[in-house]
Amino acid sequence: MNEMTTQEFKDLMKQAEMTKKSFSEILGTSYNAVNGWGTNNRGYPYWVRSWLNLYIENKECKELKQLLKETVCKNEESSE
Repeated sequence: MNEMTTQEFKDLMKQAEMTKKSFSEILGTSYNAVNGWGTNNRGYPYWVRSWLNLYIENKECKELKQLLKETVCKNEESSE
């Protein structure tokens, strides 16, 4: 797989609704480490793309689950 670009990282972070600070906190690493990725000829760790994609997918599934739950509960209440 090709190396992650800075633009791809920014796009994924935006989709994840995350800042570098919040990302570093979730990972349990320093902000400076995350902020240093993609600068001064440093690439991004190989796992970042897949981690962010899974985070985004999980977030979307949770949102869909909540929406379905609200819809089903609302329909059950109206049928009573």
